[in-house]
Amino acid sequence: MPQLSGDPDLDPINGDARPFSDWLTTFPLLLGVIDPYTHESSWLLDTVARVFHHYRGAGVRVAWLATGPADGVDSFLDHYAEEYLTFCDPDYAATKALGLETLPALTLVRQDGEILGAAEGWNPAEWRAISETLGDLTGWTPLNLPGPKDPTPYAGTTLP
Repeated sequence: MPQLSGDPDLDPINGDARPFSDWLTTFPLLLGVIDPYTHESSWLLDTVARVFHHYRGAGVRVAWLATGPADGVDSFLDHYAEEYLTFCDPDYAATKALGLETLPALTLVRQDGEILGAAEGWNPAEWRAISETLGDLTGWTPLNLPGPKDPTPYAGTTLP
């Protein structure tokens, strides 16, 4: 499995930036990685929120990683930015450290920085595989993806 490349800062909307590794000290991190300026990311907001809600009680930290400044990200995510931990990544440092090239994405990072899964674009089978990996890791029941209200699969948009 690939490792997180470097230790870039993760900058929460409501808090101080800290190195990525500081956010991994207790639990693995499940990130819904989005671009707040694309339709492709907007189509999956409810899906990602459903994934986060499912794992809220599991031994995992869930968070948005959005490739934009705090004011744009907050507006794009609306109530989801208040409900879940939200990081801003306007320079793509954290997104690229995860090895991502296409958004939206779902990524699972273990405490040692190993990337246990990364699904780019909306490919329900790949997202389900991450859910199964997380279920094995935490003893939690995997989430069945896609759900009845989820969109049909699509490739996503390439990072600049």
